[in-house]
Amino acid sequence: MSKSQYETFEAHAPYEWYEPYGPYGLYESYGPETSVHTADTLPHGRYEDTYRPAYEAQAYYVTEPVLPRQAGRGPGAPSVPGARSAPEAGGALDTGSVPDGGGRAYGAGGPAGASGRAARRRRARCAERPESAVRRLLPQALVVAFLAGGTTAFVAKDKAVELTVDGKQRTLHTFADDVSELLADEGVSTGAHDIIAPAPGAPLASGDAVAVRYGRPVRLTLDGRRHEVWTTAQTVAGALDELGVRAEGAYLSVSGSRRIGRAGLALDVRTERAVTIMADGHSRALRTNAATVREALAEAGIGLHGEDTTSVPPDSFPRDGQTVTVLRVKGSREVREEQIPFDVERTDDPTLFKGTEVVAQAGQPGVRRDTYLLRIVNGVREKPRREKSEVVRKPRKQIVKVGTKPLPQSVSSADDLNWRGLATCESGGRPDAVDPSGTFGGLYQFDAGTWHSLGGNGRPQDAPAEEQTFRAKKLYTRRGATPWPSCGSRLHG
Repeated sequence: MSKSQYETFEAHAPYEWYEPYGPYGLYESYGPETSVHTADTLPHGRYEDTYRPAYEAQAYYVTEPVLPRQAGRGPGAPSVPGARSAPEAGGALDTGSVPDGGGRAYGAGGPAGASGRAARRRRARCAERPESAVRRLLPQALVVAFLAGGTTAFVAKDKAVELTVDGKQRTLHTFADDVSELLADEGVSTGAHDIIAPAPGAPLASGDAVAVRYGRPVRLTLDGRRHEVWTTAQTVAGALDELGVRAEGAYLSVSGSRRIGRAGLALDVRTERAVTIMADGHSRALRTNAATVREALAEAGIGLHGEDTTSVPPDSFPRDGQTVTVLRVKGSREVREEQIPFDVERTDDPTLFKGTEVVAQAGQPGVRRDTYLLRIVNGVREKPRREKSEVVRKPRKQIVKVGTKPLPQSVSSADDLNWRGLATCESGGRPDAVDPSGTFGGLYQFDAGTWHSLGGNGRPQDAPAEEQTFRAKKLYTRRGATPWPSCGSRLHG
């Protein structure tokens, strides 16, 4: 038999607190005075049977626990069935027998008494415990390891981040991998004009800060010009600063502290501008945020009276650096009437001899009435300017008939007469001559009735000289020289 203390593992099991009998039968031997203790109830945290430190209670030992040698061990000492004495210094451990209270020893093959059988059963039970304890603790260890690994992964995925949405800040825990997933988990929807920092696809780590600023539409009228812009600022002053608009000294249609809702707002801004005004021989420099030139003049104490005006429209927007000249106007209006020439329309007439033109409708000129503005501006007279024109009477066109009929060759018995002398006597030889009464006209002073009876059209004075001579010859063949009582004698002279 080996004397090594490490070869006693199979015969003896570790000490277990919750068995009804200890591995060495301590409770059976000590009787009613023996009680179960824990590490907290024992002095210095040591177990009563082995005096080992309390932290070793959950460890399995490779050597069998050994009780310290009891002083006065002998016939009068209390017996510990199944227990063995510690070896003397330098001696071997005796495993062959265990003395009882009367000095007897029970070996492995001792008397078959009740106490001996009980001791053998206890030793057999102790020999089986290490393997059963391992089988019992292995599933529990696996579960603990699994839970420990899952908890570690759970803790690793959890992130504490700071989320600020439109200025409202909160700290939260999330399992999101990136910014987009975080915003989706939190129900934060964004649009094209919103700002997200970091970018939506940026990965998340614990301790990160994510900010979302919503875009707001602003219908901005800046110095008279309209713009449609977007801003993420929440106040009017913040929006102007973000857009780079100089608000110092400017006119704002709403307060700078006014909050801008998600629906946006309309904002009119007129920045302060430098304007120079020239009036009445003096120059005045003015800083203003007026909406019109007229308002700027009022701020400078300059009024417009009567027909006074400015070099730029009074209702226009004054620009920075602009010079405005006030024009003192004295003026009057003058009405003038002017003729409108009539048109002449000429038409062919086959009943008239060639060269004959007859005015079928006399033309009449129209009348136009114009109103002119006569102004003296700053003491200088300007060129009259027509400001109004109206037609009082429309012109009437003149219609002229032009003969296309071939001229007759001659009139028998009349061609040889002195028609030139007759014409000179009657009209001075002028085809368009008309007597003072307006009754007679032409070379031979026909009246209208006689002229028409001879086949003439229109007025005789409008017909060509050849036609008038032809009609006079026809008249002579009918009535002789009687139609010309004063000058008829010339025909034969």
